[in-house]
Amino acid sequence: MAVFVALGAFLMTLAGGWTAQRVTDRRHLVLGLAGGLMLGVVGLDLLPEALHAAGRDVFGVPAALLLFVAGFLMAHLVERLLAARQAAHGGEERDHHRAPEVGLTAAAAMVGHSAMDGLAIGAAFQVGGGMGAAVALAVIAHDFADGFNTFTLTSLYGNARRKALAMLFADAVAPIAGAAASAFLIIPEPVLGGYLGLFGGALLYLAAAEILPEAHHEHPARSTLLCTVAGAAFIWLVVGISG
Repeated sequence: MAVFVALGAFLMTLAGGWTAQRVTDRRHLVLGLAGGLMLGVVGLDLLPEALHAAGRDVFGVPAALLLFVAGFLMAHLVERLLAARQAAHGGEERDHHRAPEVGLTAAAAMVGHSAMDGLAIGAAFQVGGGMGAAVALAVIAHDFADGFNTFTLTSLYGNARRKALAMLFADAVAPIAGAAASAFLIIPEPVLGGYLGLFGGALLYLAAAEILPEAHHEHPARSTLLCTVAGAAFIWLVVGISG
């Protein structure tokens, strides 16, 4: 049943990626929407879950928040190192020194997150059908945003369309693989909370430092800002409905 339900997540992820690639003539709106979706996912979904799951404090600060900050700094450090390496090897000036590896790494993190979603579906169904249905609804609802962001992140950093499609497909398959693995694998809740905090920090860095500035760079239009607000509001709606 968990694997069957995960097929819904598969379809929603593909739908999100398809939407992102179909509106390339409005790139600034796509990036604005992606930034809002990522902000909503981090602030309204990932971080509350991380704080709940990680539990304990470290020197008076929740472990999830420490890992959240670490994820933000890690994403910044990795991007700077890759950009410096690209410049040292005579990399081109295009794409504002963006290294394609950053986009692929970010997309791979999205794939890992989707696999965790599949594990969550499987674990919930082990508890009971009602719990499984509730978790499945939450996962399926926000997988549209996951697919949208996976394709957008991969493309933004200059990767070829085929690589963006490959990462999108991997992200779509990941919940099914996670649901199947739930029969054999159980992740301790504190470990899951720490992972969500780390991933959330990295995702927020990409949204705040890369995607949103790029969205407003050439088209500082009110419509771009509205797309960002709409993206965050959509995640709020999804969290409210699934909660």
